[in-house]
Amino acid sequence: MRKTTRRALAAAVAGALALTACGEAPEETPEATDQPAETDGEATGGETEETDGEEAPAEATDFRACMITDQGGVDDGSFNETAYNGLLRAEEELGVQVDYLESQSETDFQPNMQAFIQQDCDIIIPVGFLLAEVTGEAAEANEDQLFAIVDYPNEWGVDNVLGLTFNTSEAAFLAGYAAAAYTETGTVGTYGGLNIPTVTIFMDGFLAGVEHYNEEKGEDVQVLGWDGSDGQFTNDFTSLDLGRSVTETLMDNGADIIMPVAGPVGGGSAAAIQDRGEGSLIWVDTDGYESTDFGDIMFTSVMKQMDVAVFDAIEAAVNGTFEGGDYVGTLENEGVALAPFHDFEDDLPEGLQQELDELRQQIIAGELETTPQG
Repeated sequence: MRKTTRRALAAAVAGALALTACGEAPEETPEATDQPAETDGEATGGETEETDGEEAPAEATDFRACMITDQGGVDDGSFNETAYNGLLRAEEELGVQVDYLESQSETDFQPNMQAFIQQDCDIIIPVGFLLAEVTGEAAEANEDQLFAIVDYPNEWGVDNVLGLTFNTSEAAFLAGYAAAAYTETGTVGTYGGLNIPTVTIFMDGFLAGVEHYNEEKGEDVQVLGWDGSDGQFTNDFTSLDLGRSVTETLMDNGADIIMPVAGPVGGGSAAAIQDRGEGSLIWVDTDGYESTDFGDIMFTSVMKQMDVAVFDAIEAAVNGTFEGGDYVGTLENEGVALAPFHDFEDDLPEGLQQELDELRQQIIAGELETTPQG
């Protein structure tokens, strides 16, 4: 089922092709809490309880898994929510106790981390590239504390950190190729929340896929918003108004397929496309057809299977097999994937799906570069 992203987001600021913004400061500094996290009105922390007539899916344990989100929260319909689903799966299938703290801005990262350090979590899962600094400091100061950080490698070389990274350029390459084949205007667009590697890797793959389509078909499909080194960024991961503004600009310049790499900011792109009654959207991190209410305009999604990686890290910690180092999600190990085309499937150009299947195998075999060349 698709669901609406529920978070109240920041107001718009001015800008067309040069937008800047900062996340708003939290209303109060997060504090350590003994209360369990909640989801859809149900407690997620503490022991798993049986409901009337229903048996608990797994025997409750004393093991405690704790997650710190990036900006956007656990119901962002994208990045944080995908990772959070892995936490919930661990609660259901492994019987672990779970808790989370949401970060409204970067100033929340440190107090959230300290709160969980003090609460003796068995494993702490920071979600996002921006939490790398506080994770590294905490890991080095607390050698017996386990960490699994999403979207950042274990650059510290310590045994208590597992870096969960994803080569999303591989799946984004397929999305770019498909977009180039489907566009009616000959122009597609993309933009990011911040100019950081975990964002631009999507944009790199998308651009490379379009370029490969042009080479193979003798076409000249244009990509707006990213040229391989510079492009369009909202500098924000929460403002729907910024997403709307940049999308309107991209569409004014001819783009009819838009790939936002900005978490819930992409909801503003969806609103712009729906208001115009034309164009389509490519979601990222999760299958947007399932996680949002924008299925009617969702061309496809570039999926980063963070939920699986988070679950596997927790399971290893529970079983005593946790090892520091790095996990890399790829097309080959299904850590990244291109989502189905859902409502657009019947409208795809003839033979496109077969071409995508062949491209996937070529990428797995190392025969194709999934980042822009030259």
